[in-house]
Amino acid sequence: MNKVIIASGPVIVKNNKVLLNISGEDDFWKFCGGKIKEDLNLKETAKFRAKEELGIKIILKNKEAFIISLPKPGEENKDVVLVHYLADYSGKIIPGEMVKEWDWLDIDNLPDNLAPNIIPTLKFFGFLK
Repeated sequence: MNKVIIASGPVIVKNNKVLLNISGEDDFWKFCGGKIKEDLNLKETAKFRAKEELGIKIILKNKEAFIISLPKPGEENKDVVLVHYLADYSGKIIPGEMVKEWDWLDIDNLPDNLAPNIIPTLKFFGFLK
């Protein structure tokens, strides 16, 4: 069994609001994205997961990704490597079946139940100090 999970997804910010969703088994707000698909690279996975989760097409704005590694919650012997690209999007947001909730959240008033990668990622891209 792999001890490292690699996931990729976009960071979409407009008018000081960040696009986040709650999906899967937990109740954390997170960027759309997910585990890399075997036949896709990191950028292709970010695009695929955005379409799968929110029904949107994304346009990546940076060539180099922000990469953060964290222990997997509940499985401290596993690491999750998260790869994020700043992105714009087109299309209407139509959440996929695994998305429980989505919203544009005010960067200056984020909720407490954020995934642990949200704040460091927003800091990296200059949206938070």
